[in-house]
Amino acid sequence: MAKSNSKSKRKLVGLVSEESNQRGYYVKKNSINTPDKLSLRKYDKKLRRHVTFTETKKNLGRNEVKPKKH
Repeated sequence: MAKSNSKSKRKLVGLVSEESNQRGYYVKKNSINTPDKLSLRKYDKKLRRHVTFTETKKNLGRNEVKPKKH
């Protein structure tokens, strides 16, 4: 298994379809060279056509540590 370099300038981001609101792609981008949000035209499997996908965070709250209930 490959190690992820924490000092890397590349960040993993998810791409969300503007029409179906599903996250179908994950890409790495260099956040220094491209500080703006990515917007790519890719194939949406659900709609079966090409639509615009925009950048979001990878985790979207799934990997956040929640406080313990006492």
